[in-house]
Amino acid sequence: MTVSEHAELLSVEALSVEIDTGQRVRPVDALNLLIAPGQTVALLGESGCGKSMTALALMRLLPAGGRIAGGAVRYHGNDVLSLPEARMRQVRGGGMAMIFQEPSTSLNPVMTVYHQIEEVLSRHRGLSGALARAEATRLLSAVGIPDAERRLDEYPFQFSGGMKQRAMIAMALAGNPDLLIADEPTTALDVTLQSQVLDVLAELQRSRRMGMLLITHDLGVVARMAHSVAVMYAGELIETGARNAFFGAPLHPYSRKLFAALPTPAGRLRPLETLAGMVPRLDQTFAGCRFAPRCPSAMAHCAERRPAWYDVEGRQVRCHLYDPALPAQAVPPPQVRDDALGATRVAAEPLLEVSDLKVHFPVRKGVLKRITGQVKAVDGISLTLTPGKTLALVGESGCGKTTAGKALMQLVRPTAGSVKLSGVEQTGRRGGALQDLRRQVQMVFQDPFASLNPRMRIGDILEEGMAALKTAGNAQERSRRVDALLARVGLDSAMRDRYPHAFSGGQRQRIALARALAVSPKVIVCDEPTSALDVSVQAQILNLMRDVQRSEQLAYLFITHNIAVVDYLADEVAVMYLGRIVEQGDREQVLRQPRHPYTRTLLDAVLSATPSDAHAAVSQVEISLPSPLNPPTGCHFHPRCAKADDRCRSDYPEVTRFDGGGYVRCHYPAVN
Repeated sequence: MTVSEHAELLSVEALSVEIDTGQRVRPVDALNLLIAPGQTVALLGESGCGKSMTALALMRLLPAGGRIAGGAVRYHGNDVLSLPEARMRQVRGGGMAMIFQEPSTSLNPVMTVYHQIEEVLSRHRGLSGALARAEATRLLSAVGIPDAERRLDEYPFQFSGGMKQRAMIAMALAGNPDLLIADEPTTALDVTLQSQVLDVLAELQRSRRMGMLLITHDLGVVARMAHSVAVMYAGELIETGARNAFFGAPLHPYSRKLFAALPTPAGRLRPLETLAGMVPRLDQTFAGCRFAPRCPSAMAHCAERRPAWYDVEGRQVRCHLYDPALPAQAVPPPQVRDDALGATRVAAEPLLEVSDLKVHFPVRKGVLKRITGQVKAVDGISLTLTPGKTLALVGESGCGKTTAGKALMQLVRPTAGSVKLSGVEQTGRRGGALQDLRRQVQMVFQDPFASLNPRMRIGDILEEGMAALKTAGNAQERSRRVDALLARVGLDSAMRDRYPHAFSGGQRQRIALARALAVSPKVIVCDEPTSALDVSVQAQILNLMRDVQRSEQLAYLFITHNIAVVDYLADEVAVMYLGRIVEQGDREQVLRQPRHPYTRTLLDAVLSATPSDAHAAVSQVEISLPSPLNPPTGCHFHPRCAKADDRCRSDYPEVTRFDGGGYVRCHYPAVN
């Protein structure tokens, strides 16, 4: 594949990266890439394929032991790799900016959000004082953070996962870059804020002709934002081409597998199609096609001969299937397992009953730290978790979903309400009295990096809970179970001696799930368990969760903003807005016949894995999110509701129940 002759914003030629970890690892191998002004190139591929390392190499931010082994990177025609570090610091943030994949590790925990944004504004735009403050407030508001002026003075730990991601996006945009490298920029965002942030990025791109390298596993984001697509596998590109052509008919067997792994309502009763095996280790020398061991179309010579690049209708693909010198090969259709899951469930008593749960956080100000208000993060919700069933809790970031999950586990002390496990009240318990709750109810946290002890090997992390709760016998039995758990979530047992930092984001999420399963719980609270995963690994995790649920009759509280996953996995859906449940019912009722206008707003914002021209016609509507510190009177949703009237502004709606057990809190529910 050759680089075109015309001027480009960024030109990458034969870029190779090596990391010395005691043996040579090559996460990026002879990569070619072009980004033109005003254009978005989407870089797709599984976790561990080298996408993030490519981004770090372009910014010259490689980890210790990493080096550029070959190639060239030209930004506005200048060789980035030869710039002195002082000049490179000017380029970073001002010309080239990056949104990192892990917001918790990218934001400084001892600096306020304002000081981190102000640092960029001062260095790259010369703003200070009131001007910097005003611009920082505008940036936070633009990415959908409510009460931006007040929240500027908070620290990252006071932000939810989605809010930290938005703060990082605001910081990246503060320097007005003309090239943005976005590594999973919307991973932690709910659907409405994802839509808003993508609108912000697209509008900036259109007005400033900003180029963008978009690293993502979300095919819906690619379909909306990208102009061209590059697919990466095991350190090298294997397919490139225009977005519409790629979505119309992906060429490489690996690309087709990514599409086949997407959850759909039609495939609800069957396991998702998955890719066998894992991305190969990158410390080896490859003789043939790197995908051959996992490829359903592999031929005898695929393992021995490296495929060349072939042009197919204006696109390029690295695959022997398109070699004109070889006999034409029939490309087999995706294989779907025929072991239908079935929908038979054993009627059972509720495992966990949550009634009128409230979590209010006091706001203190002044020298004496007087309480001046209450943040009503959770304001009277009721949920029931039943063996063998999944209740999905959906809503925008900051609405209280994660706090609700932590409160029912007593990780956050409820202000009021009841949490009963098998009929036994748990609120008010302390210490050893909570041991039964800890054993029976586990949690997969939203941020896998922050929830794994960086000083412990993952084998010890998985074994810790078993030892503390005495659930797996002696040390040898626990060790065998650790190996089995790693294999169950698609990791090699040889990885047990590594530390969390040695894993990709998706791999860390699988470790977090393995830790939750280690003590054989009855209930798992899953807080965005698939948000950091690419579609192929997501399919493995969803299949695993369903298999475990069927075999052990687990109950799941599935907190997510991914409506496609909800549609595939959930039995019931509860929609949360500003600390309250506004609609709840079975999956079909809520997703097919939504009654509340907020539920309709969420569903309308869902991105489809179908190409659109949204980047050329950007919505100018900005979502104004109320603050839970000072929620609107009456129905909390009325400032955003087209049907709102004086009754909505003054009175909070009572519960309206429907046939089938669902309910809605709305004065004027939709009639279906």
